[in-house]
This record gives sequence, C-alpha cells and structure tokens, in this order.
Amino acid sequence: MNHIVIMAGGIGSRFWPMSTPEFPKQFVDVLGTGKTMIQMTVERFAPLCPMDNFWVVTSKDYVHIVKQQLPHLPEGNILAEPAMRNTAPCIAYACWKIRQKDPYANVVVTPSDALVLDVNEFRKVIGRALDFTVSGQRIVTVGIKPTRPETGYGYIATGALEGDGPICKVDSFREKPALEVAKEYLKAGNYLWNAGIFVWNIDTITESVKVYNPDLAARMDVMAQAFGTADEAKVVEEVFPTCEKISIDYAVMEKAPYIYTIPGDFGWSDVGTWGSLWTLLPHDAHGNAVVGENVRLNECRGCIVHAPGASSVVLQGLEDCIVVERNGRLLICRLSEEQRIKDFVNGR
Repeated sequence: MNHIVIMAGGIGSRFWPMSTPEFPKQFVDVLGTGKTMIQMTVERFAPLCPMDNFWVVTSKDYVHIVKQQLPHLPEGNILAEPAMRNTAPCIAYACWKIRQKDPYANVVVTPSDALVLDVNEFRKVIGRALDFTVSGQRIVTVGIKPTRPETGYGYIATGALEGDGPICKVDSFREKPALEVAKEYLKAGNYLWNAGIFVWNIDTITESVKVYNPDLAARMDVMAQAFGTADEAKVVEEVFPTCEKISIDYAVMEKAPYIYTIPGDFGWSDVGTWGSLWTLLPHDAHGNAVVGENVRLNECRGCIVHAPGASSVVLQGLEDCIVVERNGRLLICRLSEEQRIKDFVNGR
C-alpha cells in the first residue's frame, strides 16, 4: 500500500506576519482559495491512498491545529515531535511507524507548504516514481525543471537515464547557488530544482538509515519498541530530542549510491517568500497582486498586498512593496529587502 508522509513542523519565519511560530504558513490560506497549504497537500495526494495511510509529522505545539484542519486524519497518524531535529529524524520517525503497520509499504515524503498548479501531471510523476521504487533498492527524489536562475533552491545534477527515462541517476546535490552559478546551471541543462519530495519502499529507507546513520536508526529502534504501548509518548519525549539535528540529504541522500530523480514540470513552487507568492498570484494592470476583499490601491505598482481579514486597507503611491496585515500585526517592506524579514522577526 502507498503511504504519504507530510512534514509540517516548520515555522515559516520569512512569511511573517502571516506565518508565526504559533500559527505557521502550512496552516494558513496563503493564496486566498479557502484552503490552507496542508489541506491542499492532502487533497493533491488523496487519490493515491486512503486517509488512514496519511501521516503528518509536526511539532507537538501544532497537533491541535492539524486535528482542526484535517479532521478525517486518524489521531494516531499525527506524530508529534518533542523538538525540532531537522528532516532525517522527522522522516525516520514516520517510516519506523509505518513499517510497524505495513512492512511492505511504498512511501512518499512531502513538505506541507508547497504549491502545485498542475495536479494531474504531478500525480502522474509521483505514480511513475512509486512504480519505480516498489521493488529493489531505489530512492527517487522529485526534481523540478528550472525556469529561471533561482538562488533560493538547492539543485540536483542529473546523470545517466535509467532505461528509456524519464528517471535518471543523481550525479550530485548542490547547495543554494550564487546568481552566476545558478545561471550556469540553467544554461547547462542537466540541473533540476530540489523539491524535497522523496519516494521509496519502506525496506530501502529503513535499511539506508541503518547503514548511513546507524546512530539515528538505533534511536528509532528504541522508540519503536514502545510504539502502540502506554509508554509510547514518554519514550518518544525522551529519545527523539537526543537525535542528531541533520537533514535527510546529509544523512542518506548524499551517501547512498542508489539515488534517482524524476523531472517534473507541474507548476511547482515552495512559496518560500513574499516575492515568490507575488509571481504566483494574478496581477492587476500595474503589476499588483492582492489577497483581500477590502483593499484599495491608488498609484501603486509592483506590490503584493495580503490582508484577507482586514476591514479596510488603502495604499497610495507605493512601488515594489510588501504589505501584510494579520491579527493586528502589520508588515510594510520593500520586496528587495524581504530577505531581512526573518532577521527582523528573530530580533537581529
């Protein structure tokens, strides 16, 4: 059976004030569609498996929000992280739980806060990846065909095609590049954006963690002994925070020799910044993107305004600015300075 693991523990500080540590962006209706990012993620994968096979890994502080927004998700499928330990412990926790329930599981791991415009094409790509990984020792990561020299994403350098394609070996993973390097990647034609979506069978991932990060595997084995018992919450609370803080990329993906990628072209964005959201929203004749019914713009150009709950917003003469209001918090910032929002929020 297929299982979907949704990682939903981030705090999205670049999206303040819409995203806050108390209520981060995966639980917010970013696009003004009436659905939050995590609800859109579940809907995207819904045809692939029953709701009983969805798993959400999130901070213990967000469990109540997950229950509210995904009322049909079994409570036991909400895995509460006692501490933020990056993606490797998060993913391992879910996969050890899944293995106990379904030792022959095929698993897709996905972020909770990405956008996909062409859902049908996305499902086709995921279906091909699942077919490829159902047997044998294979891990597939989804790559996105780049449309611009993006400096905000990691990249995948592709190698030889596997058979007739489109799946190919991963040559290497590259960190977020400088602009000139990103231009070279785009020109070379064999680089993909790293979407952070992984597909594998349960044997492959658990054995890979045991081989390439045995300390993490040992801690998961300790936790697994308590799964389904009265001591589960207590043991997870004690053991999980002792895991090394490490990404799945460093823990497994950059070490294992059986890593593949499948290119996707389905209108993907991680919606990581206000600028990226501006590119996704419809614009008026002056390049303004607005979410909110009670917003009035006069002589404004190239702005993004997000104020769906505001009673009235009037802007005069702004250019290339971010204006966001949520729950009494207000942000006004130039788009060119948005990388500093995270620093402001963190008090730097």
